[in-house]
Amino acid sequence: MRKELSRWYKVHKRELPWRQTKDPYKIWVSEVMLQQTTASAVIPYYKKWLNLFPSMEALARASRQRVLKTWEGLGYYQRAGNLHQAARMMCRQNACQVPNSYEALIALPGFGPYITAAVLSIAYGQPVPVLDANVRRVVMRLAGLRGQFSPRLDKILLERVRAIFPARNGGDFNQAMMELGALVCRPRNPSCLLCPVQRFCLAFKCGEQEIIPTPKKRNIQEIETVVAIIGDGRRYLIQKRPPHGLMAGLWEFPGGKREKGESLRGALQRECHEELDAEVKVGRLLLKVRHAYTRFRVTLFAFECELTGPRRFKKKNIRWVFLKALKRYPFPSGSAKIVRFLEDAGGRSERGRPIG
Repeated sequence: MRKELSRWYKVHKRELPWRQTKDPYKIWVSEVMLQQTTASAVIPYYKKWLNLFPSMEALARASRQRVLKTWEGLGYYQRAGNLHQAARMMCRQNACQVPNSYEALIALPGFGPYITAAVLSIAYGQPVPVLDANVRRVVMRLAGLRGQFSPRLDKILLERVRAIFPARNGGDFNQAMMELGALVCRPRNPSCLLCPVQRFCLAFKCGEQEIIPTPKKRNIQEIETVVAIIGDGRRYLIQKRPPHGLMAGLWEFPGGKREKGESLRGALQRECHEELDAEVKVGRLLLKVRHAYTRFRVTLFAFECELTGPRRFKKKNIRWVFLKALKRYPFPSGSAKIVRFLEDAGGRSERGRPIG
């Protein structure tokens, strides 16, 4: 099976930029970006990242805000924070070098079992198998194991992978397994007739490839949020999210979730009072933005607003920023779309006055 998989991988593997290097830093960056993100989406971010942070030392010297801004649009911003924190730790403790031991890597921020195994096998050639969603699916189908992904099942899957893991070129084997899951052994409509290891697959023999693993039922929650676009001449009011939790450290426009029974404008007035300790006059709806997270679909309503009270704020996380300077701040995807809208509008209404 290893021979068949190896032959297939040499012919069909995608020419991805991170496959052109053995640099542990670059491989680490690519693997973090590839978590929960497709390879095609990662490529431009990977190139931009290495252009700005070509080495771990460059990443460690950068500000957190610049790191988050570079990551903007990839989502799951904790990944970027972990990259930055781990780079600083490695530069302090290991002369800006990625350690080559499992124990040293797994102790660093963001280095779970998958990232650790990927870096050790691909960059250092160590015989450490990886388990990501693609490899899990391939192994479950090969072995005819029913059920859903779970920590208990992971132990069984790792034993299966170790039983066929090569003594040499473990990095290539890991990448071949992941590539097989990405291109052929897909979650839905797998291309079994094109699979190089079809004759070893119990799920195919039993006609169960479509139900292994058991599909997860996702409960997607619909959420409506409101934000205030508050202008002061050519400046706009933005606030920084807390340093911990969802989208930590990013900037956004004031606002929040609409509660049951509230009108959109009523929700926005309440949120501004709670967040800014200020009253606002809610004007016209500027735009509506839809975006999605893993378990949520969010509709964001952005309203033109005017402060009716003091324009000075006690909180340090609130800032007036000129339109041209907004692009220097890292925003969540929904707020980033609002920034682009304001930039396209030139920050001006039809009468030539600044929006807000």
